[in-house]
Amino acid sequence: MLPDTSRPFHVVCDASDFAIGCALMQFDAEGRERVVSYQSRQMKPAEKNYPVHDKELLAMRYALIKFRVYLLGEQTFAVYTNHASLRTAMKSPHLSQRMARWLSFFAEYNFVVHYKPGKNNILADALSRRPDYDPRRLTRHQDIPDDDDDDDDCATCVTLGINATVSSPVLPLRQQIADAYEEDAFYAAIIRYLRNPAADTLAKLTRPTRDAITRYDLDGDLLTYAIDTFDTPRVVIPADDDLRARLVHEYHDAPAGGHLGREKTV
Repeated sequence: MLPDTSRPFHVVCDASDFAIGCALMQFDAEGRERVVSYQSRQMKPAEKNYPVHDKELLAMRYALIKFRVYLLGEQTFAVYTNHASLRTAMKSPHLSQRMARWLSFFAEYNFVVHYKPGKNNILADALSRRPDYDPRRLTRHQDIPDDDDDDDDCATCVTLGINATVSSPVLPLRQQIADAYEEDAFYAAIIRYLRNPAADTLAKLTRPTRDAITRYDLDGDLLTYAIDTFDTPRVVIPADDDLRARLVHEYHDAPAGGHLGREKTV
């Protein structure tokens, strides 16, 4: 969603052994949590050797830098991390020089740190565990400069050990679903009736489909299905193998899909 400066922001962040990730969040007018911006990057070689506390603080610092324009000011905001002892570490009298320097940076902001268990901090967890950042999954990768500047505009590019190919532009997901209806005779007939609810188009439907036709509706170019008026309409996905594979990827394997990954799922 677009940022609404009249509403408070909050941040979720996390660090893995090889990457950091964060997201700027807000609650909308209906109380639903929405994402304003995602950010993530691979750790630099030296950062991978940081203690766990420092890695989590690195993720927090990265988030505050990336979202500085929204967070810097008098309004208090919350930062959620899945490392319970991080709050204690920030108050410890025995600080490394690096942590002391970072705490000085944090003092510019007015925020409160909250513990959020990893199983509930799914978004930040996924961003910090992107498979394309995991060195165990790469055949080779570029060295990342060992400096302390997090003001880069994008995540460091990673070179995979694959051959470059020229591919056609990928259709927007909504358009791909709509196009797939045309190749599916069953759903194409339902859509024709919904667009032209005449007796002749209804007669072309099978008896079971006619009995259930009130469960279908059109949302623009998408066909939806709901059992009754109390059910939330769901987008109908036709029997297209490529489309279904893409959906599984985007909602299961993609960083924002919310899946915890093989290691945490098994």
